[in-house]
Amino acid sequence: MNSMQRVLTALSQKKPDRVPLMLLFSHYGAKETGITIKDYFSNPDNVIEAQMKMHKKYKSDCLYAFSYASLELEAFGGNTIFFKDGPPNSSKPILKNLQQIEQLKVPEIMECPSLQRVLRTISGLKKEVQDTVPIIGVVMSPFSLPVMQLGFEHYLDMMQFHFGFFEKLMEINKQFCVRWANAQIQAGATAICYFDPVSSPDIVSPQFYKKTGFAIAKETIAQIQGPTATHFASGRCKEILEDVIQTKTAIACVSSLEDIGEIKNICNGRLSILGNLNGIEMCRWTELEAEKAVRDIIEKAGKNGGLLLAENHGEVPYYVQEKILLSIASAVERWGT
Repeated sequence: MNSMQRVLTALSQKKPDRVPLMLLFSHYGAKETGITIKDYFSNPDNVIEAQMKMHKKYKSDCLYAFSYASLELEAFGGNTIFFKDGPPNSSKPILKNLQQIEQLKVPEIMECPSLQRVLRTISGLKKEVQDTVPIIGVVMSPFSLPVMQLGFEHYLDMMQFHFGFFEKLMEINKQFCVRWANAQIQAGATAICYFDPVSSPDIVSPQFYKKTGFAIAKETIAQIQGPTATHFASGRCKEILEDVIQTKTAIACVSSLEDIGEIKNICNGRLSILGNLNGIEMCRWTELEAEKAVRDIIEKAGKNGGLLLAENHGEVPYYVQEKILLSIASAVERWGT
């Protein structure tokens, strides 16, 4: 099987030749190519070259077009802070008060250079692999994007006490999310990773999620013109799984804080799962520990398809050693059949 066949078989709840390995490399590509993270993301050719190199080297079954979350803030007029050895982060929030939401406009995809670089990356990857390897695009959910737009504290305050402004911002963000997701699909992305960490019970209660993040996801995902994977960026999802299934997403990411076997049993073929290697622990694993972690996940959740093996946060950390990634790939070859 090639990577596309392997992934589609697993998603069909059938047994592939081995468990798909989905190593989500973003800024790690800069380390692989020996340039700064800022320079790496400045040119789509850098990302395409590194993605192809890492796909072959680590035997990953996907290509990851994601660069950094704050590029969506850039689309709204914000800025990004770059670091030498970790993921770029958003600068100051663009909204200094809630009244500014009234003037906020949905960004034009074609007018944002950082978004255009991602689209060129996707097109270039599609040219390289056609339909043999899944290409994963990324959007921040409308419900989670305001953490960067407003700042976490002000956003939580708005949710609870200023619901009118909350609804107005959600309408803007939903329109942007759908347009941005579909632009990536049209450029050649196979599927969209819908990052929604604020929906995790680690941040909001399942009851509050039901009337906010769930309703927003259900409406937004229905308008995305391709399959989606809902990612909680290390956040837990067990308490809201039944609702997540109702959003019609194809995949849910499982936190390393959860028992992946238990999660798979709850899904019972209704939803595939992605996870759940601990990316932070991965930075200090030995090769034997890496193999054991892979084997444990496959033993718990690998039977009869439905499992995509991955790190649980959504991007391989910069300080994970090459030998550990090679050990993970080798362990999947050994234990994933």
